[in-house]
Amino acid sequence: MSNQTIFPAFPLSEWLDTKETLHRYFQIVGKLRLSLNPKKNHWWHITFYATTRGVTTRGIPFNDISFEIYFDFISHTLNVWTSNGEQRFFELMDGLSVAEFYKKLEAILKELNITFDILEIPFDLSDKIPFNKCIEHHSYDKEAVHKAWKILLRIDMIFQEFSGRSYSKTCPVHIYWHHFDLVVTRFSGKKGPKMNTNSQVELEAYSHEMISFGFWFGDDNIKEPAFYSYTYPSPKGIDKEPLKPNTAKWQDSNGSPLALLLYSDLIKSDNPEEQILDFLQSSYQAGAKLAGWNIEELKVPS
Repeated sequence: MSNQTIFPAFPLSEWLDTKETLHRYFQIVGKLRLSLNPKKNHWWHITFYATTRGVTTRGIPFNDISFEIYFDFISHTLNVWTSNGEQRFFELMDGLSVAEFYKKLEAILKELNITFDILEIPFDLSDKIPFNKCIEHHSYDKEAVHKAWKILLRIDMIFQEFSGRSYSKTCPVHIYWHHFDLVVTRFSGKKGPKMNTNSQVELEAYSHEMISFGFWFGDDNIKEPAFYSYTYPSPKGIDKEPLKPNTAKWQDSNGSPLALLLYSDLIKSDNPEEQILDFLQSSYQAGAKLAGWNIEELKVPS
């Protein structure tokens, strides 16, 4: 299989309207999971997971049952399954507005006697139109969604490999739906510095020293898919540390250095998987060395 098949060109402009719609679908389901799942450190209880057919919430507890919401990007359906054997679904298709998606899911959960209460406003997106009233976003290009999922799934496999190389506390490889990025994070075990904020989101996310690695499809700041890594707290001089491959670079992000590898540069490589692993390892080395992590003690023998 060629590199172009595994990692096809995928500019953000190719599916921007669909991404805006899909992102809101994700946020609806993600907020539902947030409202019902027991809390876990660093917000690990709210995430999604890439699977062999799409993206899933995994099991969500409700009273004496568990239910799962599953985006199937092969059949292009939104599925709800319960632990007592009940199943419901509806088709994901072009023209399905965010409001219709919300109402269809709400109706399914009502049939299954599952109640929920979420803030129906998008988080950090281009508008604040409530989900149940949002008819502006209704694009769903099945081919583009399928391509995005296949890219995400392949990167998930590579992140899994990288994840297994460290003894440090490491989160599952998972998708944060608020920013639509695939993430894996390592922790030193030490508490982070006191933060000058009342935001419970940030206080929980950055309670301990960490080095985070991710991939996302682009946003208003970086208008193309990219891999990134950052260290918190960010050590002085980290942006002078070498990165691999040579197309990777340091970039300022809200006053802190962010290691960046553009997807468009990656796919020109003869061995993109190796370049992703090189990027992850070099950005880890940069942060861990300057932050004083015991790199050798945390290294899993090959």
